[in-house]
Parts: sequence; structure tokens; C-alpha cells
Amino acid sequence: MINIRYRNHTNAWPGFVDLFSNLVIILIFLLIVFVFLWTTTSVFNKTTGAKTVAELRATNAEQSQTIQQMIADEQEAKRLLILARNELEKLEQNNIDLNNELTEIDASIEDLINAYESKVMELQAQGNDMQQMVAELTQQLNQANLDKEKTAELERERKQLQDDLEIQRARLSEQLSQLQTALDAAEEKSRTQEIKYIEMSSRLNRALADKVAELKDVSQYQSEFYKAIKIAMGDRTSIHADGDRFIVNSDILFPSGSYKLSAEGKKQLHLIANVIKDMEEKIPTDINWIIRIDGHTDKKQVIAGTHGYKNNTELSLLRATAVANELANAGVSKRRLVPSGFGDMHPVELGNSPAALQKNRRIELQLTNR
Repeated sequence: MINIRYRNHTNAWPGFVDLFSNLVIILIFLLIVFVFLWTTTSVFNKTTGAKTVAELRATNAEQSQTIQQMIADEQEAKRLLILARNELEKLEQNNIDLNNELTEIDASIEDLINAYESKVMELQAQGNDMQQMVAELTQQLNQANLDKEKTAELERERKQLQDDLEIQRARLSEQLSQLQTALDAAEEKSRTQEIKYIEMSSRLNRALADKVAELKDVSQYQSEFYKAIKIAMGDRTSIHADGDRFIVNSDILFPSGSYKLSAEGKKQLHLIANVIKDMEEKIPTDINWIIRIDGHTDKKQVIAGTHGYKNNTELSLLRATAVANELANAGVSKRRLVPSGFGDMHPVELGNSPAALQKNRRIELQLTNR
């Protein structure tokens, strides 16, 4: 146990202030008596006469001023002493608060000491238990030493089991590696077959469309269709004719790497849709015609992990489908629209410059037979 005691100090300042005030009052009284006696003696001196009276009056006035100044100084001293006494009282209150806090700290220390003693007793109990465990382990070790041959045999069996486990683990690791290689090859094969399927599907759609175009001639309406497209698009440089088809720059229709139409792209497609709807009314019903929508990309490879498509062929088909859907939304009959995607298989420019790559990113529109 630790005992901490604190002493309370007695404040002597209030008594000192009162004593000082009394001494000042006594000093003033003695000064007044002295002045009175000196004045009386001088007045009755016959040799000085009226001059002495005048001097007494002047001296009396000076003494009055001095007394008034001393009274003012006394009042100022009292005020300062009262302020000092108030500060001392505050200090005494703070000292009381400090004593209370120290009392609380003393109680906290007492609690900590009690907790420490409890912890020591607990650790001593644990130490006794550990000593008992050490004694038991020592007894077991002595028993094991009596049968060393059996212990050696058990150790040999353990090593044999460990060696067998390592062999099985190595075999399992090799099998897992083979399975992973086979899985990677299967995924690559599946990806290749999927690309080939999309390419074959696009080629088949285009071949069928070209074959059907040979059955009926729509050339007389093609020129009218292209002329109407030129008039509708005005002097826009993003759309131009190339042989029997119109080419639209993909950068006008789609953001980079996306198959979602931009607002400007939708606006231009609506102009084209109006021309196609006029052609639906002009072309005879016995001619089964279509608008082929072929999507093309540049030769930059798709970044691995891109969401929505795996390669350029898929991206081109998605863009062609988006154009067909927007034309249909603008009022064109869906049966007149055939989208297909060719990726980077049919470039119009073979260079690697930004201008060449931009030309290869395109959507081609062609009026032909079904």
C-alpha cells in the first residue's frame, strides 16, 4: 500500500491587508496633529505677524493638497490590496480543486496497486501450474527415454509417410499443371472458333446479299438513292460515296472504342432514314431490296478485358447493328436493313498513320437486292 498526503497552507494575506490599512490611517492622524501644533505655535509668535499668517495659509493649502494626495494614494493602495486579496482567494480555490484532483489520483493509484497485486497473484498461480506441467513433461520424457527403440521406429515411419506425401504432392502439382495447360488451350481454341464463326457469318451474309443482287437490277434506283443522300447531307465531309455505296466515318457516329451512338451520329442517321423512307415509296413492291450496313474497324487490337466485345469483328457487328436499330427507330422498315461486321479484314488504307486508321473505321451503306 502507498499512502500520499497533502498539506493545506493557511492564507495570511487578508490580515496583512487590514494591518497595512490601519498603519496608513495612524500615519495620517499623526501628520494632522503635527501640522496643527506647528501652525498654533507660529500664529502666536509676535515677531512674525501677518507674514507668518500668510505663510501658514500657504503651507496649510500645500498640506491640504498633500493630505488629499495621501488619501488618494491610500484609496489606490486599498484597491490594489483588495485585488491582491481576490487573486489570493482564487489561488486558494484553485489549491482546493488541485487537492481534490490529487485525492482522486491517489484513489486511482490505490486501484492500480490493487489490480497489480491481483495480477501478481494470478501470475504466481499460473507459474505454479506451469511448474506442475514441467514436472509432468519431465516424467513423460523419462518414460520415453526408457523406450528409445520404439521411438526410433516411430520416427522412421513418420519420415516414410512424409516422403510418400511429398511424392503424391509432386504428382498432383504436375497433374494440375497439365490440366491448366489443357484448359488454356481449350479457351484459346474456343476463342479462335468464335472469331472464325463471326467472320464466316459476316462473309456468308455479304455473299448471300451479293448473290441475290444479281437476280434483279436496282441500279436505276441506286443512283437516285445516292443523289438523295448527297442532297440530304449537304456539304458534310464525314459522308462520301465510293462506287455503289456510301461511307460514313465511324468517329462521327461513335465515341472511341464504343458501339453507343453519339447525339451527332443519331442526327445524321435520321437524315439518311428520311431518304430511305422516300425510297420505300418509290421502288416498286415487286423488287425485294435491302440496305446493307457493313461495319469496319482499324487494325488496332482490342484491349484485353474490354467489356461488351472481345475483338474487332464483334465491335464492327455491334456498331452496324446499332446503326440499323437507329434507322428502324427513325421509321425505316426493319426488313430493309441487314447489318454485318467485318472487323479489320477489308481496310481501305494500308498505312499505320492516324489518317489511314481513321479511314478504316467506317460504316458502309449500300442499296442492293435481297
